[in-house]
Amino acid sequence: MLSRRRDEADLRARILRDAIEPVAEELQLIDVADYIACIRFEQFANIQDIVNSSIELFFRAETLHYAWAAEYELDWGGAPEITIAMEFRHRDVWIVFRLVLAGDKTRVSIEHFEATQSSGDLMQDTSQMIEALTDARVLSGAG
Repeated sequence: MLSRRRDEADLRARILRDAIEPVAEELQLIDVADYIACIRFEQFANIQDIVNSSIELFFRAETLHYAWAAEYELDWGGAPEITIAMEFRHRDVWIVFRLVLAGDKTRVSIEHFEATQSSGDLMQDTSQMIEALTDARVLSGAG
């Protein structure tokens, strides 16, 4: 049962990553040094402006949000990583997650998933998530 839950969690993370990939691509147009400066000097409103302008191209208002937390990892020998806390809320689905931007790669780590109309069936809850993500998309941005 634990393995099935882990597989379902991994599937949900991949689905979410694919759904927000256009947003991540927009976010990666900003120089990584700008993110690091905003995080280092706690200019989270600046990050919110950047994230909001990327979200509005692809998602309906009030569905995908910056959750006012971000961090960076920067080592001498490696590529920088920017982690942005995000939240998705639409229909009866609530997802709290971290979006990791690392070079040209994007990762998603789901911290909380809730389907308020859950039947207890993992696949049905995942289907509900897919429907909510699809419905939240702005059609002109889906292109």
